[in-house]
Amino acid sequence: MKSSNDKALSHIVKRALSGEGAHAGTRNVFDGLDWRVAAMQPPGVPHSIFQLLAHITYWQNWVLQWLDAEDPAVPRHAAGSWPSNPGPASSDEWKLAVRSFRVSLDKLERRSSQGDLLGAIGKTSRLRMFHTIASHNSYHIGQVVILRQLLGKWPPPSGGLTW
Repeated sequence: MKSSNDKALSHIVKRALSGEGAHAGTRNVFDGLDWRVAAMQPPGVPHSIFQLLAHITYWQNWVLQWLDAEDPAVPRHAAGSWPSNPGPASSDEWKLAVRSFRVSLDKLERRSSQGDLLGAIGKTSRLRMFHTIASHNSYHIGQVVILRQLLGKWPPPSGGLTW
């Protein structure tokens, strides 16, 4: 049986992964976005929304492998976790990319309530890894929001924080 501290930590991790109380919902930030728009890169912007989505998903899946003690390899260079293509080849590819992102996010949220968050895999606690991926997602979700704003495609149909 989980202690109240374990439940509280799990709740905090789920909130961090979802963006709840901090920023636009992580899960819905890609909603209503046309696949062609997801490929656009305004001048001076290093990555498209599609590339950000793929990068976020890459690291979510990496963390899931780490949680399974699979010892996933870290790319030799940062470029190893970014797709070279700025956009999907089709609407179907875009939908699959969004679905893959959501599936891995759901898995992370479920995994945050399983096992001891303070337990370690190697020298790193599970809690530290969840904190790292939530911070990573938050950083890049903010970039997605700004790109959507620059492209005139904000907020998503589900709404967004627009105080």
